[in-house]
Amino acid sequence: MQVIGSYRVHFSCSRICIITAALFLGALALVRKANAQEPSNPPKPPAAELPAMSEHMGTPTSLRELVQEAEQKNPQIAASFHGWQASRNVPKQVSALPETQLSIQQFSVGRPRPFAGYSNSDFAYIGFGASQDLPYPGKRPLRARVAQHEADSMEAQTDSVRRTVVGNLKAAYFQLAYIQQTLGVLLKSEQLLNQVEQAAEARYRVGQGNQQDVLKAQLQHTKILQEIAHHHQEEGLLEAQIKQFLGRSQDSADIVTETLTARVLPYSAADLLQKARGQNPDLRSKQASIEEQTTQVELAHKNFRPDLNDGYIYQHTGSQARDYYMAAFGIRLPNRGRQKAELAEAEQKQEQARRELDSESQRVLSEVQQQYVKAKTSEERLKIYKEGLVPQSEATFRSALAAYQSNRQDFESLLSAFLDVLNLDLEYRSELVDHESSLAELERLTGVDVP
Repeated sequence: MQVIGSYRVHFSCSRICIITAALFLGALALVRKANAQEPSNPPKPPAAELPAMSEHMGTPTSLRELVQEAEQKNPQIAASFHGWQASRNVPKQVSALPETQLSIQQFSVGRPRPFAGYSNSDFAYIGFGASQDLPYPGKRPLRARVAQHEADSMEAQTDSVRRTVVGNLKAAYFQLAYIQQTLGVLLKSEQLLNQVEQAAEARYRVGQGNQQDVLKAQLQHTKILQEIAHHHQEEGLLEAQIKQFLGRSQDSADIVTETLTARVLPYSAADLLQKARGQNPDLRSKQASIEEQTTQVELAHKNFRPDLNDGYIYQHTGSQARDYYMAAFGIRLPNRGRQKAELAEAEQKQEQARRELDSESQRVLSEVQQQYVKAKTSEERLKIYKEGLVPQSEATFRSALAAYQSNRQDFESLLSAFLDVLNLDLEYRSELVDHESSLAELERLTGVDVP
């Protein structure tokens, strides 16, 4: 009664404070009831409860399985693949001869009526003919080479689309793994916070603490609940994104990730740069574009040569005259002014393709170097977190809790030690996500597979 009385005197300033105090007393009553049913020793975070939570959510799906599913069912990858398959049929089209032209002729004499004069005039006849355009020798193979280089560029672009989709899938998977695993961290922190609340309440009951300490603990508890709700929202958003990459229905089963572990990058920076030069699909696409434009320049030179045309006509007259046979040979002279402009265009596009390759090469190699630096630096940070900061923060919290319970330390120091445990654990897992994301980006850029 004295505690309640002093509580009312202290918070008699406003009605809001009285309502807050009433809510707080209700929370304290629940805590006391829970403490009466549990052992007096402060509970330790049970490590066995987190796997149980994962089992309740569903069976974890490995990233490798999802990557295989995306490669088979992603509509963007499928559309790019069919575009490449379509381009493979172009060389046969452009290297084929132009269509053969067939003709039928009928020549009447004396009247416009068909076959007039056919039986009494040497000029009336029925004719059958065929003609064929013949491109200058060497043009057709060059056109086929241009189309083949374009198909090679399309193939590289298809590989680039596949790697981009897989890279985005991996990034979303790592983020989802972080969200799902940090839920366990927050639950563990909630248990640690219960110890802090119990210690603050115990000191308050014996007159060594104050209500403000308990209220701060309750506030931090509410913040954790709010963070858990935010994690549930992020989890739903990431799952929707992953299902899009997989081509799944949005109402399909939830996705449960495996526990993230740090992989070790077995390649040096020089190795990765060399592999990027030879295996990066964007660079291969640009290289195929250069070859296409180089062949296009050769074809522009060849287009200065004239094309040919052959024709043959058979004409059948009446029975009193003999049949006619006529062969024709034509030359199509190119417009030199137009061909000069075509050649100049081809040469400029060739130079453009070379510059684009140089620009793309600089961009890709820069990204490889940046991601390599991020990955190696992240490895060092993960080691510092795992071997230093995280265990040190946990030891500091245990020491601060014992000192606070024995009235040798203030509550602010205890709460600060608790927040260090929570924040450093979350930072470690966030750093792990950044590390794996850097490795995934290196895999996309270089084509390597980090085991």
